[in-house]
Amino acid sequence: MIPKKAKEPLWSKSFIMLMVGNLFVFMSFQMLIPTLPPYIKSLGASGLEIGLVTALFSIGAILSRPFIGYLLEFKARKPLVLVGAVGLLLITIIYPLSQIVVIFLLFRFVHGLAWGWSTVVNGTAAVDVIPKSRLGEGMGYYGLSITLGMIIAPSLGIYMYQVTTFNNLIYLSTILGVIALGLLAIVNYRTPDVVRDAKKEDLKFSYIGSLVEKSSWYPSLITVIATFGYGAIVTFIVIFGEERGLDQIFLFYLFNAIMASVSRPFAGKWFDQKGPRGLVIGCMVLSFAGMWVLSFAHSNLMIAIAGILFGVGFGSLIPTLQSWTLSTTPDNRRGVANGMFFSSIDLGIGLSGIVFGVLAQFVETGTLFQISSVFMLIAMIAALLEGKNRKKRVVMEEAQRLSS
Repeated sequence: MIPKKAKEPLWSKSFIMLMVGNLFVFMSFQMLIPTLPPYIKSLGASGLEIGLVTALFSIGAILSRPFIGYLLEFKARKPLVLVGAVGLLLITIIYPLSQIVVIFLLFRFVHGLAWGWSTVVNGTAAVDVIPKSRLGEGMGYYGLSITLGMIIAPSLGIYMYQVTTFNNLIYLSTILGVIALGLLAIVNYRTPDVVRDAKKEDLKFSYIGSLVEKSSWYPSLITVIATFGYGAIVTFIVIFGEERGLDQIFLFYLFNAIMASVSRPFAGKWFDQKGPRGLVIGCMVLSFAGMWVLSFAHSNLMIAIAGILFGVGFGSLIPTLQSWTLSTTPDNRRGVANGMFFSSIDLGIGLSGIVFGVLAQFVETGTLFQISSVFMLIAMIAALLEGKNRKKRVVMEEAQRLSS
């Protein structure tokens, strides 16, 4: 009997510290996401300016990522991670100075630049410490730090915004950022040999080349479509709660977090064993259902049900798409691929903020969620088409092999 090959260890100290540090980075940042639109509205912003809160941030993030993707081809990981964490912390601290809409929007753009930097380097550092044989599982757990940050923090931010002042919200966000910086500083980072041996003078910088990784563009395209649908929730869920008289809108994020935590380990193992396509399709269906339940919500119970459906669906979708992107990328291009993936998220959410910010002037928020849910179905169709194209490529490659 042939002995079973032992699994490579996943839970190293470095991986745990990096994952927890990234969780606090996302919590510090994400608790501001649903609260900034109503805050800028209180400053007298129009519907379009509310949409620009998300859009300008996304533009800043997308602009910065090609440069950091290029740096990751020849630079050590630790200093890049710490620069990103410090940048996010500083911009968070100065937010209370923004009492004028234009100044506030400028801060959002700068915040986007720092966010683009941090998400790429942290994600790339995580890939470097995860064994290749457990990439799907490892990125699933690492992605949990992203999803929990995206889900727990907004509910905490909404609660703080409703019961206290905006400045107190900033103070808490700053504390979380300091904790993140401390945790990330003690990680023992790994830099791949191909990156360590690379020399800057041998690498030519191309903005487009560092923006797009050709080997893994398709899952990133699906990410743009899916996050475009999600962006309506990010921008308008607090305003939706105010329209419907729902004082516990944070329940959506709370149950979202619980179900994402429960489902994530299973999703990661599914990815390693069966691949991404079926998993992505199932996640899209659940996300679509959650958005429709949310759109009809007139009670806190329906808000919770929507959070459960969306938590299982979208909570597993993002790390699955990230693992799919990275699994088809060469080691030395991981930084570029990670940058492309996170830019896909920001591009989808940013465009969504502008488009639905304009539509919000003509339809009620519940209808916005219904319209945006259609993009989950479009993303599902895109995943189905990729499966058919992949089968055709396999058949053609096999035919070519036999004929040669």
